[in-house]
Amino acid sequence: MVLRTIDSPKVAAPPPGLFSNAKRVGDMLFVSGMHAGDGKGGVAGDGSTYAQAREALVRIRHLVEAAGGTMNDIVKLGVFTTRIADRAEISRARREFFSGDFPCSTLVEVGALVEPALTVEIEAIAIIGAGAR
Repeated sequence: MVLRTIDSPKVAAPPPGLFSNAKRVGDMLFVSGMHAGDGKGGVAGDGSTYAQAREALVRIRHLVEAAGGTMNDIVKLGVFTTRIADRAEISRARREFFSGDFPCSTLVEVGALVEPALTVEIEAIAIIGAGAR
């Protein structure tokens, strides 16, 4: 098997030498934590936890599709939030991307994310081609 970096023109690449947005080995895809950061210290959208979770999931979708998969191929999500009380808003965003048999998931409150304005970051693991079509 070959380890490949997955990029999407719709998701900003991280600075060289830090990390990769996504790696694929065989049918497995590992997506780094995605957030709604705009690269300038702010956030895309209105800044709400719902909008941030939705933007993170959009970025994950772009990377999964760049690897040849769909959101149905995601088997595990890791969700990190600075405000656990906003979990209903995170769930609201998730329901826009998943239905029926949802992926396994972990939701953890953390003290801070990479930028002070961020309230949620989501990582994913997918098995490309395994999801219901």
